[in-house]
Amino acid sequence: MQMQIKLQRWLFSLLIIGALFVGGCGSSPAATNSTPTPNAASGENISLSPSPSPEAVAASSQFNNLARLQGKATVVMTVKGAPITIELDGTNAPITAGNFVDLVQKGVYDGLVFHRVVREPQPFVVQGGDPQGKDPKFPTARLGTGGFVDPKTSVERRIPLEIKAKGAANPTYSQTLQEAGVAQKPVLMHSRGAVAMARSQSPDSASSQFYFTLTDVPFLDGSYAVFGYVKQGMDVVDKIQSGDRIDSATVTQGLENFKPGS
Repeated sequence: MQMQIKLQRWLFSLLIIGALFVGGCGSSPAATNSTPTPNAASGENISLSPSPSPEAVAASSQFNNLARLQGKATVVMTVKGAPITIELDGTNAPITAGNFVDLVQKGVYDGLVFHRVVREPQPFVVQGGDPQGKDPKFPTARLGTGGFVDPKTSVERRIPLEIKAKGAANPTYSQTLQEAGVAQKPVLMHSRGAVAMARSQSPDSASSQFYFTLTDVPFLDGSYAVFGYVKQGMDVVDKIQSGDRIDSATVTQGLENFKPGS
């Protein structure tokens, strides 16, 4: 019986992790519809170096052209006339939160559809943010394959995986905490109401698709980038169905902390 329960939990984990996949976009190998199976973050309390490694500095400087949020900001997202208040944490996820603020400011999320909602066999996530969903004629089956295409470059913008471990001076970039050999838990964890970026197998493949967690999902910690939390309106998130659209998203506080990319 115990073995059967463990098998069921393993199968469930594989099923719901698939809900975070960003489907293939063109022929880029970074956009394949797969992703490594995340493991639960270790509970060990391991002290980290107060100074970033040369690799971390290089990874961070590589993305200096991207927007950043240097502090907190609040976004109010309205779905079917009801508001969801999200607090973004640019202190611990400056690039990821900055990217979200930039897309909100550009109106990218207005009118987009939530294309994937997983509540069975257990509550998991509500996912949206594919710009292709703004077109009501776009095939539903293909939603979840797109990201934000910068009109200045005609290229899809992608941001690095960015996860800051507890005790670390700077986030880890372009790899999961497990891949980086970090056993400490992240500062921003997948508790109920977390807002995080969906991505494909490549760690640096997140663009505009995001998800709300419907319950605590600790086995995703350290593998996907959380950048904020729902502060009010979780009851609205709980009612979102596949096909529901975002009426609007607006930055209501903290815009002075936003630094546009170059």
